[in-house]
Amino acid sequence: MSSAARLLVLGLLEERPMHGYEILQLIGEGELDRWTPVQAGSIYYALNKLEQDGLIRTAAEQRTGDRLRRVYATTEAGGRELRRLLLGALAKPPHSTRSELALAAAWLHLLPREEVLERLAAAREAVRAGRAEVARGRAAKAGLSPIAEALFDNAEAILDADERLLDRVRDLLADGPPAAARLDSAPDSPE
Repeated sequence: MSSAARLLVLGLLEERPMHGYEILQLIGEGELDRWTPVQAGSIYYALNKLEQDGLIRTAAEQRTGDRLRRVYATTEAGGRELRRLLLGALAKPPHSTRSELALAAAWLHLLPREEVLERLAAAREAVRAGRAEVARGRAAKAGLSPIAEALFDNAEAILDADERLLDRVRDLLADGPPAAARLDSAPDSPE
């Protein structure tokens, strides 16, 4: 289970006890699966694992028709784990510098230039779609907090940087076949 799923579930349950379906509803309403690396399908697995690990407990059971729902709450150990996860998340850069594009750049010369340019154009369109998604998210969450505004500003800045990168790579490829990029950073050794 990802640390993001642990953080989300423990954070929500620290605020108040709830059942898995409530957590799924909150993820859907807040579109958290768009803004965080948490998928709704991982929540029930996370609940089971967190309970096995002693980080949450069943606080109550609710019967809805023929369905029995377990209401979960954090344990003392779960509160400590939440604190550890929060502090760990705050100590990391907001976005990774790792990218499959950076790895693929080493072998762009193996592909026809036209195909590379088509794919870069598709990536640029995905960035534009991301920009529209951020705008919708910002509008839906307007007035939440200055921190939320700062996060949306950051997301837009990252999209701007990605768009500039794609344009620059496209421009570098416009004049001819892509050059092979070096994977090693060591300078050539004299012979």
